[in-house]
This record gives sequence, C-alpha cells and structure tokens, in this order.
Amino acid sequence: MTNYTAQAEKFAQKHGIKLSFIGEPKYKKHFTDDKQHRYVFKCKLMREGKSYTFPFGQSINAGAKEPSIYDVLACLQKYDVGDFENFCGDFGYDTDSRTAERTYKAVCKEFEAVERLFSDIIEELQEIQ
Repeated sequence: MTNYTAQAEKFAQKHGIKLSFIGEPKYKKHFTDDKQHRYVFKCKLMREGKSYTFPFGQSINAGAKEPSIYDVLACLQKYDVGDFENFCGDFGYDTDSRTAERTYKAVCKEFEAVERLFSDIIEELQEIQ
C-alpha cells in the first residue's frame, strides 16, 4: 500500500466516507478524446446521509479492477474553476468550443457535488492528490 492510498483510506475512515459500485462496469470510451475503450464504473460516494453518483473511467492499464478510494478521491474536482473564460485560459480550451463548454459544465457540476458532500472538510480532501 502506498502512502497515497493509506492517506485516502485514513481520510475516508475518519470522516465516514463509503464508496460503492452500482452494476457492472461498461467497456467503452469515457472521455471525449479517448482513443481506446476503458472500463467505466458507476460509483457512489456516501457521507452523513448524502451521496454523489457518477461515472468513473478507470485507467486503461488497470483494466476491470475496481477503483480504490484513493483513485476516486484523487480524481474529484476539489477546486472552483471560476467562470468559463478563466476555465478555458487555465486548462487550454478555446472559448469558442462547444466541447469546452460541455466540459466546463461537467466540471462545475462535479465540484458542486463535492462541495455538498465535503464542504466542512474540503481543505483536507484537497490534500489527496
């Protein structure tokens, strides 16, 4: 077990965070620019009676192995990305791109869910990278 994995497991245990998987993973392209298929899991994070359900595209090298709590927590959007123009500037997107706009909206939606679940401990969550 790596230090990163141990840190995430300790964080989850300390704050009563549970990770579960719904159904079987699907083998498909997950990201807009994916060239290869990957296993996509339907994940559910739960804490204090709240939950967030979302797709998680596993790394291609990990295959069908379920993602760990570290894998999931490390990949969550833990910072507010600001407005669309700032997002595009910070992440190299064209402000005249519909793909960029869809990505921006998805990132904002994820951050809202993360804030709802972890607002009181978000700074500690941000340390999991």
